[in-house]
Amino acid sequence: MSKTTSLLSALLCTFIWGTTFIAQDTGMDNIGPFTFNAVRFFIGFLAITPLVFLFELKKFKSEFKSDIKSFVNLSFLIGLSLFLGSALQQVALLYTDVANAAFFTIFYVPMVPIIIFLFRRRSIHWSVWPSVVLCLIGGYLLTNFQDATVRLGDSLVVLGALFWSTHIIFTGIIVKKYDLPLTLGAIQTLIVSLFSFVIGLIYEEFIYADIIKEINSILYAGILSGGFAFVLQIYAQKNITPAPAAIIFSLEGVFATIAAWYILNQILDINNLLGCFFILCGVLLSQLLPLIKKNILNKSQKIKLML
Repeated sequence: MSKTTSLLSALLCTFIWGTTFIAQDTGMDNIGPFTFNAVRFFIGFLAITPLVFLFELKKFKSEFKSDIKSFVNLSFLIGLSLFLGSALQQVALLYTDVANAAFFTIFYVPMVPIIIFLFRRRSIHWSVWPSVVLCLIGGYLLTNFQDATVRLGDSLVVLGALFWSTHIIFTGIIVKKYDLPLTLGAIQTLIVSLFSFVIGLIYEEFIYADIIKEINSILYAGILSGGFAFVLQIYAQKNITPAPAAIIFSLEGVFATIAAWYILNQILDINNLLGCFFILCGVLLSQLLPLIKKNILNKSQKIKLML
C-alpha cells in the first residue's frame, strides 16, 4: 500500500468518525449508551469478519511465526482502550453537544507524545507544552461553566481522550509486528461489543423494538465507524508516521461541528468558535513544529553532503 493511499485512508476514516457523532447523538433517543455501543460494535464485527476470511486467513500461519502471546495481549489492550474511549464518549453525549464532544475528543493528539514520554521514555518535543496550554484555553471557551451537566459531559470526553490515546499507541505497536489489520479490527470491535453488552445488561434494558427504532443510526455507526473506519485507521498507521496521521485525525472535530450545524442545527457562539480554534491550533502546533524542524535538519544535512 502506498503512502498516498494511507493518507487517503486516514482522511476517509476521520470524515466517518466526525460525521458518526451525529449518529451517536441521535441514536440514543430510545436506548441507552451501552446498548447502542453493544449493537453498534457487534454489527461492525459482523461487517468485518467475512473480509477476514476472504483476505487474511492464509496469512495467519506466516504472521504467527512470531510471538502469538504478544498479539493476544496487544489485541486485548487495543480492544479495552477502544471500549473505554467509546463508552465515555457515548455517555458524554447525553450531557453535552456534538461539537463539544468532538473537539474535546481530539485532546488525544497532544496526549499521545506525553504518554509515550512518560511510559517509554522517548523524547518529547517542546511544542507539546504550548499545545496543551492552547487546548486548555480552548476547552475553557468551549465549555459552558454555568451548566453542570455540560461540564460533566465535557469531563467524560476528556477522560475518554486518554483511552483514545492509548488505543492509537497500542495500534502503532501492533501494526509494526503483524500485517493483520482486518483481523485486529474484528477482534477489537468484538471486545467492545461484549464489554458494552455486559454493562448494558446490568444498567440498561435491551428492548428489541427500541433498538429497531434507532437502526439507521446504529447501522451507520456500526458498519462505517465501528467497523471500517477503525480498519482504515490501522491501514493508515501502517504506512505513515504518527505525526501526519494525528494531524488528519484532528480534523474529526471540524467534520463533526460542520455536520452538527448542518444536520442538527447546533450553532456555536463566538466563545465556542474561539474554543474550537484554539484547540485545533494547539493540536496542529504539536504536530507541525516537529515536522518543520525535521525537514530543516534533513535539508541542512543534504547541503553538507553536497559540499
